[in-house]
This record gives sequence, C-alpha cells and structure tokens, in this order.
Amino acid sequence: MGEVKMESPMPKVLIADKLSPAALQIFKERGVEADVKTGLAKEELLKIVADYDGIAIRSATKITADVIKAAKNLKVVARAGIGVDNVDIPAATAAGVIVMNTPFGNSITTAEHAIALMMALARELPAANASTHAGKWEKNRFMGVELTGKTLGLIGAGNIGSIVADRAKGLRMKVIAFDPYLSVERAADLGIEKVELNDLLARADFITLHTPLTSETRNIISADAINLMKKGARIINCARGGLIDENALKVALDSGHLAGAALDVFEEEPAKTNVLFGNEKVVATPHLGASTSEAQENVALQVAEQISDYLLTGAITNALNMPSISAEEAQKVRPWISLAEKLGAFAGQLTDTSLTSVEILYEGVAGALNTRALTQAALAGLLKPALAHVNMVNAPIVAKERGIKVSETRRDRHGIYEGFIKITVTLADGTTRRVAGTVFSDRRPRLIQIKDINMDAEFAPHMLYVINEDKPGFIGRLGTLLGDAKANIASFALGRSAEGADAIALVEVDGGVPENVVAEIRKLPLVKQAKALAF
Repeated sequence: MGEVKMESPMPKVLIADKLSPAALQIFKERGVEADVKTGLAKEELLKIVADYDGIAIRSATKITADVIKAAKNLKVVARAGIGVDNVDIPAATAAGVIVMNTPFGNSITTAEHAIALMMALARELPAANASTHAGKWEKNRFMGVELTGKTLGLIGAGNIGSIVADRAKGLRMKVIAFDPYLSVERAADLGIEKVELNDLLARADFITLHTPLTSETRNIISADAINLMKKGARIINCARGGLIDENALKVALDSGHLAGAALDVFEEEPAKTNVLFGNEKVVATPHLGASTSEAQENVALQVAEQISDYLLTGAITNALNMPSISAEEAQKVRPWISLAEKLGAFAGQLTDTSLTSVEILYEGVAGALNTRALTQAALAGLLKPALAHVNMVNAPIVAKERGIKVSETRRDRHGIYEGFIKITVTLADGTTRRVAGTVFSDRRPRLIQIKDINMDAEFAPHMLYVINEDKPGFIGRLGTLLGDAKANIASFALGRSAEGADAIALVEVDGGVPENVVAEIRKLPLVKQAKALAF
C-alpha cells in the first residue's frame, strides 16, 4: 500500500501561461496559493504538476494525457479564453479533472477586431501605410470602398457575431446572417435578416466568419462557396483557421474574383509561412482577436475566480465536461446527466435546420432530481454538434441568444419505468424530433423511444441510425453492406411503429461508419434516412 499524502489546507494552483497580475491577486485574496511558472517545457511540467490542485493556462501550455496522468492531485484545468484545443478533455474527464474555459470574456475584443479588419480591407490601409512609409505618396493607387450601404454577411450569429452585427448597423450596413441555430425572432431582435448560406454568399459585399471549427464547418468557404460569391466581395475571418480553404481563396484573389481578405487566424498556427502571405489583397494579423488589455484582464479575472470557487467551495462554472451541480447531488444525478446529454446529442445530430423550441419531460424519479442541471446537459448535447464551445453551463445562454424556447415539464410516474426523460425538438419548419431514455439499476443510460417508436438500446461511441420502410429482407441487406465495408457490428436494436410502416435500426459499429458507406446505405431500397452518430 502506497504512502497516503495529506492534502494541503491551502489549495495550490500553477499559472502556466502569462496572465494578468490581477489573477495572482485574486488567488491570494481568496486563500489559494499560486505559483507563476510560464514557458515550461513538457519535461519540466511533468516533474512538478503533481504538486498542484489546479492549472491556469492560455494557449501555449499543452495539457496532454501524459500531463494529466502525472498530475495526481489535479482537480481543475481552466483556460483563460475560449478554445481548449490544447487540453485533452477525454483524458481529463476520465481522471475526474474538471476542464473550464471563459467563453465570453473575449467577445467584444474579437468583434471589434473583425470590424477593424473590415475597415482596413475596405480602404487598403496596410498597403497604403507601407507605401507611404516608403515615401511613394501613391494617392491615386489606393481606391477603397465605403461600408455605408454595403451588405455584411455573418456566418455565425452567436455572441461575437451579434456584437459585430450591432457595430455594423451603426456603420449603416445591411446585415444578413446564416446560422442554423438563429431563430427568426432572434434575428428580428438583432435587426438582421436570417438567410440560407447560398443566399448569403450571393448577396454579401463583405463576409465575416464567427463560427467554431467543426467537421461541418471546416472549409465552409470552399472553392464552390467562393464561386457563388459576387465579384469583388471581401472575406474576414477572426474565428478559427480551417473555416476557409486557403488555396481556393488564393486562386480567387489572384483571378480578381474576390477583392480581398482579412485574416486573423490560419489553418496552421503559428503561421510562419502561408500561401496567402505577400499578397497585397490580404490583410493578415497574428491571431490578435483577443489581444487587448481589457480582454486579457477579463479572462484572467474570470479564470482565477472560477478555479478558486471550485477548489474552495466545489462550485463549477463554465465547465466543458461537467454541469453546475452541488457535491451532495453528484452521486445520484450523474447517470441522469449523462442520459440527458446523450439524448440531446442524439437529437442534435439529426437536426440540420433552425431550432425554435425544446421541450423536456421529466417523469417519475427524473422529475425529483436537479432538473436544471439535466436541462443544461440536454441543451449542451443538443447544441454541441454545431457549436463546439457549448458546455453544460453556457448552453442555456447560447440557446437564449438564438431565440430557442426551452421548457420543462415534470410529472409523476405513469408508465412501466421508474423515471425517464423525453426531449422534443421543434424545428423552424414545424417538424419535431422526439427521443426518450431512462437509467436502469446498472446506472447506464438507455434509449427507450425514438419518434414515438419503442426501442431498447444502450448508447455507444459510434452508432448508425437508419429509418426504413418495414419490409422483409432489409436488415439482411444492411448487414451485408456493412460486412462488405469491413464494419464490425457490436450490437443491433430494432423498433417499428407498425407492420409495414416506418422502422428504426440502431447499429453499434466498432470504430464508426465512414461517410461513403453511409452514402451507400442511403441508396438502399426502402431507406428514408441514414446517419452516423457519435457519443
């Protein structure tokens, strides 16, 4: 039996990246010991990390699985900023380490940077500045365009996008927006027009991106998308590298189809070389979206408060892998939180248009729990397929920003289950998605109903969801196709509304089903829908 170490009466935090001195002061005032050790090599970090209960980082320090394994006393990692690409969240979750961020501390600063880049792009300021410093005085060379009366297209109208819209309206621009989670009512409140992506591409004079990088948004500005843009359009990206196909953008700039681009983020960073560098039509900055003294102060204060609150009181704020919940409730409610998040993720992955409302029914024992935490978990699961930064704490805020109405109903036990959760999602076209689940005595979440069709299936990391017309022979053809694709079936769950009507197949497949195989499944006779899901 190993030596039992006594915990220090004063929690200890490592500030591993440069933060405002205000953070150190907050830790001191709250009774948390904090060490500032920045620029550590991985080997150095591995040697000392076991001494700390918490780590405060920005983007430089990498909290890998090896670091988490070595951090025997680590309870919380908090990122001063939004992106947590430098944290191995699955490894942290497995080790019971809370991962937090400060998702809204940089919003104003990033929005203002996008506006600044748009202005610089419109008036060719960087090139004009370089020319004037060289003593050329090329007054007639730089002929810009006005922003007044131009159409600004927002791809993403969340927190940052809505601030950009407000500033652009002050410049007398017409603002249109593409965002699957933006409701018509929310768009009206913002004074902008909600449009589809192709419409935005065709109409906008300036296009600015404010969406996370996901599998669905990667290269959302592709060669095909650029071809839909009007000649002379300009693009601004202060969100994430990888949203724009940089090679396609270069071709469009060189051909004169696009008038310019302003980029604060790049597919590979730090960007020491890039196909767009050296082009006078490109305004480039080194990921400065959050680089103002005010933003740095805000996120530093937030991260210090969040770490202190968690270590001293157990309060959880802006966690990416845990909802807000008290220590007393945790043991009882945790499996139901997992169920709620997975049900939300199930519905979210099947939703490819705007949401208008989410109704959550808690029956029996589920209704006696902390349903606020359950609802947060369900919303996080629902929104995360499209919005990577959403977590269980900020999901209600994100839903509200997008005008999504959320309602809860509790009722006593009516059926055969001691308790269950049912989520009903209503889309902009009036259609609905319904999914229900429960937790059995083994504390493992299960699906019990999809589209009012009874099922009995456990959630798995990779699942294939198929709706088909109930006819003999279909399951055999589906199994054969998966077998031919070397996709190993781990489990199979079936359900149907009535003989010959719609049937559902949920197939657990080791390692997942490639999209090209899913495309082949969609071609099978009788198939109405097929999609690969991940949990």
